[in-house]
Amino acid sequence: MYLREGSFALGATKLQTSLRVVVPSAFSGITSAYILAISRAVGETMIVAIAAGQQPRLTANPLVPIETITTYIVQVSSGDVAHGTIEYNTIFAAGITLFVFTFLLNNISYWLKKRYQEKYE
Repeated sequence: MYLREGSFALGATKLQTSLRVVVPSAFSGITSAYILAISRAVGETMIVAIAAGQQPRLTANPLVPIETITTYIVQVSSGDVAHGTIEYNTIFAAGITLFVFTFLLNNISYWLKKRYQEKYE
């Protein structure tokens, strides 16, 4: 609030204040929120799995249906999976991969928040 008022007092326009004062001071919060949103999306819900089309392919094209990691785990483990089989091992590998990816994104978000957080008095 005080930074914005100070910027206006020095003759800056609303656009200049937004781009040169507000966004830099809120950068840590913006990036943390963005990374946490991605991390949360990686955590996935079944509605995302259903909306994605549940197709076993991976592509960068958002118009092509894909299968999420959660859906893969549910589809493979929906029946009886024998201990020691490839299916048994792959669902745990997929789960660990999902956990590690989410963990890394959360740590990056925390680091960015601490690194770029500005304290004002």
